[in-house]
Amino acid sequence: MRMVLVFTSTSPLRRPLPTAVLSVLALGAVAACGTDTADRSDSGDTPETTSAAPASDVVEAAGPEPRLAVTYDGGVLVLDADSGEVLADEALDGFLRVNPAGDDRHVFVSAAGGFTALDLGSWTEAHGDHGHSWTTDPRLTDVSFDAEEPGHVVVHDGITTLFDDGTGDITSFRSADLAEGAPATESFTSDAPHHGVAVHLPDGNLLQTVGDSESRSGVRLVTASGTELAASGECPGVHGETFAAETIVVGCEDGVLVVDGRTITKVASPDAYGRIGNQAGSPVSPVVLGDYKSDPDAELERPTRVSLVDTETATLRLVDLPASYTFRSLGRGPAGEALVLGTDGNLHVIDPATGELTSSVPVVAPWEESEVWQEPRPALFVQDGTAYVTEPATSEVHVVDLASSAVTASHALPEVPNEITGNAG
Repeated sequence: MRMVLVFTSTSPLRRPLPTAVLSVLALGAVAACGTDTADRSDSGDTPETTSAAPASDVVEAAGPEPRLAVTYDGGVLVLDADSGEVLADEALDGFLRVNPAGDDRHVFVSAAGGFTALDLGSWTEAHGDHGHSWTTDPRLTDVSFDAEEPGHVVVHDGITTLFDDGTGDITSFRSADLAEGAPATESFTSDAPHHGVAVHLPDGNLLQTVGDSESRSGVRLVTASGTELAASGECPGVHGETFAAETIVVGCEDGVLVVDGRTITKVASPDAYGRIGNQAGSPVSPVVLGDYKSDPDAELERPTRVSLVDTETATLRLVDLPASYTFRSLGRGPAGEALVLGTDGNLHVIDPATGELTSSVPVVAPWEESEVWQEPRPALFVQDGTAYVTEPATSEVHVVDLASSAVTASHALPEVPNEITGNAG
């Protein structure tokens, strides 16, 4: 048996939480009984901690100052997205991953042992018809969530959900509360550890994948107490998630599952094996962009087709591209346009409604995907109307204006870039 000791607030996420500094999460690795429901643990007060910068170090900016977080072998860089200036260089051991934390200020750095919040040091507070922008020195905070194998970070509708592949444990909190320090949390368990994902919804319900260390089969929608509301076992190899407005799309080895409220619809691939494992959604489009692999025996398949799943009609369309791509190649533009960074060095733009390839923007030199998935390769991150593309071969980040389909700047880096994310400032 295994047990996970979790300290959280007693307030469910669907109720308003105080804006003062909230209780810190402490995940202990003592061990425990697994369950076949999404059990929730709550606890009382714990010592306070904070990630907020001292008020004297915060200055008001003339407007939003977007920043980028770029990992490399040995740490993570924080850049001024406009000038490319390196604002911080945090040394960290091991293979690192970065994901938005959900508050447009912090990102999570995933490394051995857990998820740690990195403060990018720029944010904007809305005040009716205008906003006030602020900056401070970026830094790695002391807000950390222990995980044996930190996996997916999901941000949706103001809630951030973390999944630990090593234990199957799920932790969620209000995204905005990171600004006050360690947030109050809710925690759940899976029936078995697996490479999974979960989404804690505003109504308190939880969508979670089903699987174990050997296989993954589908999803369950459950209440906070574990009562099952809906489920589907029609998703072999379930992997990854994205959103089209409030609709959730989960990838399978033979299509996707579309979760709309308590209704789960299977959209099948045209091939018996048609794996969609990485997706990119848009709040302004009902169509989800996904990868597409059709060779179950390939040691490394280099696909040249992408999938477009219309969540309103439950249909799937395949689009041929002039080059292959990788799991770090997918993104969406501000109008919902589907973006794919190809190994031919071009950023390909697809109309999601028609599947038409509307343009191809040269950005980097042609490249070939490594057989080792952790090794650097060009990666795409999109923020509003700007695409940022890393080029490990030259240690650069290129800036692409999507409106003009032009590279407007290239920033030299002191390290070879791997993963990239950022904020709007």
